[in-house]
Amino acid sequence: MNHLKALVIVLFLAISTIVSAQEEEPAKTESTTSGSQQKEPSLQVFSKFDFVPGEQVFFFDDFSSDNIADFPARWNTNNSGEVVTIGGMPGKWFKMNTGGTFYPEIGKPFPENFTIEFDMIASFDPEPGCFQIDMYKTGAQEPMDALVPGAGGGSVRMQGYSLSIFNWQDGTYGEISNSKDDEFFRTHSNKKVRISIWVQKQRMRWYVDEVKIFDIPRFFPAGIAMDRIRFPLYGCDAEGYQPFIANFRVAVGAPDMRNKLITEGKLVTRGITFDSGSDKIKAESNGTLKEIANILKENPAIRVKIVGHTDSDGDDASNMTLSKKRAAAVKTALTDQFAIDASRMETDGKGESQAVSPNTTPEGKANNRRVEFIKL
Repeated sequence: MNHLKALVIVLFLAISTIVSAQEEEPAKTESTTSGSQQKEPSLQVFSKFDFVPGEQVFFFDDFSSDNIADFPARWNTNNSGEVVTIGGMPGKWFKMNTGGTFYPEIGKPFPENFTIEFDMIASFDPEPGCFQIDMYKTGAQEPMDALVPGAGGGSVRMQGYSLSIFNWQDGTYGEISNSKDDEFFRTHSNKKVRISIWVQKQRMRWYVDEVKIFDIPRFFPAGIAMDRIRFPLYGCDAEGYQPFIANFRVAVGAPDMRNKLITEGKLVTRGITFDSGSDKIKAESNGTLKEIANILKENPAIRVKIVGHTDSDGDDASNMTLSKKRAAAVKTALTDQFAIDASRMETDGKGESQAVSPNTTPEGKANNRRVEFIKL
């Protein structure tokens, strides 16, 4: 055990992160990525956040089914990486080794409208590392680390304190290329941030936590049916630099919420999310809550029932209780944060009893974790 403690200390000094080599709940110590126990942002912090997550999840990986120290089973690479835990952070994280390329094996074309979300921890200070995400349509027998791969797509790259974007088509650089300095990355170095990407045909909106960094209406080439999300980390070998991601989610773009609730009488959303096993609403839910609040404000005669649903993890009774508490938390948020009259809302919970997808896959579980708004 003394050898294990010594190894942990060495890793801390090398990459400023304690990585647990055991599959157990991380110790409640100071966060080794930011220097202090990290406090989750509140809904108020995300008050200007207008991102609405996609509705139907078609790829989800929180790495919970992977063993610690293994490469995640649903990803591919030309390098190496491993699933780890991080002191002071919940859940499992995918540590990507720099100098390689990594991508989830989704295996089908994306719809025209989709969203990508994931948590990230990376270092941009004092040695400026980098982090890049590409979205594109693959080509036949192309190398994994092709510079401008496939039939076309677009790329966002964080390096040092700058953010760069470019697009391409047919193996050549496109017309959109831009770079700007952003102090945001310096202040968030070694801290958990939430990356949210919203694609609507050619349009891309790109957020880091509550901040919208880019909103470009013609970013992706027209007519490209994208099927690949890639993290190329070659050239990111700054000393001590190590990126981590968690809770990777790709979903079909959000529906017309107003039409769903007003016309069809029922709105189902997976954009209101909670801490695991808890009724605490995550801050990134603010965009969805704001959209629903606006619908209720514009239609003051409408009353709704808010119904919570869970996946099958845990026992039936606990999930029933949790789903009711989550519905009540949504009502409270709409009342306290958006001034919706509490008398217009009822709450209920169904636990895991009304699954809409099999609870046998991460995507199925993600789709079963939902909140319904039913017009009364």
